[in-house]
Formats: sequence, structure tokens, C-alpha cells
Amino acid sequence: MRVQKNALLRCLKVRRMKLYISADMEGVAGITSVEQTNPVGQPEYARSCELMTAEVNAACEAALSAGAKEIVVNDSHWNMRNIIHEQLPPSIRLIRGSPKPLSMNQGIDPSFAAAAYIGYHAGIGTQDAVLDHTYTGGDIYEVHINGQPCSEARINAAVAGAFGVPVVFISGDQSACQDARSFLPWIEAVEVKRAIGRYAADSLSPREARAVIGAGIKRALAESKVRGAQPYRFESPITLDIRFTSTAKADMAALLPGTERIGGRYIRYAHDDFLTVFRAFRALMTLGGSVE
Repeated sequence: MRVQKNALLRCLKVRRMKLYISADMEGVAGITSVEQTNPVGQPEYARSCELMTAEVNAACEAALSAGAKEIVVNDSHWNMRNIIHEQLPPSIRLIRGSPKPLSMNQGIDPSFAAAAYIGYHAGIGTQDAVLDHTYTGGDIYEVHINGQPCSEARINAAVAGAFGVPVVFISGDQSACQDARSFLPWIEAVEVKRAIGRYAADSLSPREARAVIGAGIKRALAESKVRGAQPYRFESPITLDIRFTSTAKADMAALLPGTERIGGRYIRYAHDDFLTVFRAFRALMTLGGSVE
């Protein structure tokens, strides 16, 4: 009887759930090249938008069928105009376009019960990871926060954590999944392809990828409490270290007040508040990216 009651309570919690989804493209099944992900004059890009949209749609449909009350999707790839809204369920709200103050996290707030990441990839410098990078591949060589190497998933989970929202699901290649499990031990991590270096992968078919994403979303929502899901946070004070790809980029980034130049290509920024650190991170990327 107690088991049935606990299951019922978990089910009722899911029915009241508001879910946040951040969707990227590099971790989508079948995606292996920059040409597929670049919206500027690449013939394969339109097909990639279809693949990305279909995986997001699978996640949305699964969450709705599990009883999620409301879902907000944030398009988080490149210019953030990739997802085809009319191919999502009618009730889904889509945040589209760039720039956005919170970038890949735009729209997250304390009203969400959980967050899910679709099509994510591993951080810059990861071996056997499709199109590994951290926010920008051409400007940044390494990102560390409190000494921990950072992927987009780790940084974004900490943004969600600043709003009290736990991340319960991620899909991508094996390296993206392994990375997420290393700091979110409760996460439902769904592998849709196995990277073979940076530009190749052994991938599930699009149909099978959507099926395992849908099943994974349902497990994540049903089991997040018993798995111990909680908001992810860095301990304060928070120290951000960025290693740029050139000294010129570090020269420009060092113009941001409060930074410390700790090496030719290294910039440090420290603060007690993570959202302040995240905003500084975005400003440092913008400054560094303004020169070659």
C-alpha cells in the first residue's frame, strides 16, 4: 500500500510539473560536422534543423504524456533560430533568437520543477566527442570554474541551480553523457550516438533516437525525486578561469573591470554570486571574440 501511495504521489507531482528544455544541435543523432550545424550557406543545415526539432518534439510529447503541465523550450544552438515551432506540440512555448541575456538558459526561473538538455555535446578538449566546444570553439581553449573543467552542460546546470531548478535529463554522445553523470549523478543520460573522434560517430537512427529520448524523459520525470535530483551549484566564492585561443583575445577580455590576467591567454574573474560570474563569462567571450 505504501509503495502504491508513493507512486501516486510521484505521479501527481509530475502532473503539476513545469519543465524547461534547453536544446542544442551538436548532440543530435546523425550530426557529425560543422557543415551540418552552420546556418550560413550550408546545404545540410536545413535537414539538421529537422533532426533537432524532431528530438525536441519527442521529449515534449513524452513529458506531456507523463503529465507535465507546461513546457518551455529554449533554442540554444548558434543563432538560436533552428527549431521549427509548428512541428512541436501546440502547447509548447519556444524561446527563439539571439542574443539573449541568459543565452542557453533564457527563460529559466524558480517556477520550473526540472530542466532537460536535448542534443548537448561535451566540453572543449574532450577526447572522442562530436564537435566538442564550450560556448564558442574559435575563441576559448579551456574553461574552469573552481578548478573544474566546464562543459556547457555544467555551466548551464549551475545557472539552473541558481534558480533552484535541478537538471534531470541530457541526450548526446557518450562523452556528453559521461560528463553530465560526473557532476549530476542522478541524471538520466541518453546516448544517441558514440563519437569516433571529433568529426565521426556511430549513431542511432533518427527514429530510434527519438524513441530512447522519449523513454528517458519519462524515466527522468518519474524518478528524479527518488534519485535525489537537486539544484547544482558551485561553492562560493566562485572563480572563473578562461584560457583563450590567442593573446589578442585575452588582451580584449582583460578590459572587463574586475578581471585578473594570470597568463598570456588566461583571464580570471571571481565573485560570490554565480549569475554575476555567468554574465561576466558572456562578456569575456564577447570581448575575446571581437578580435582574431
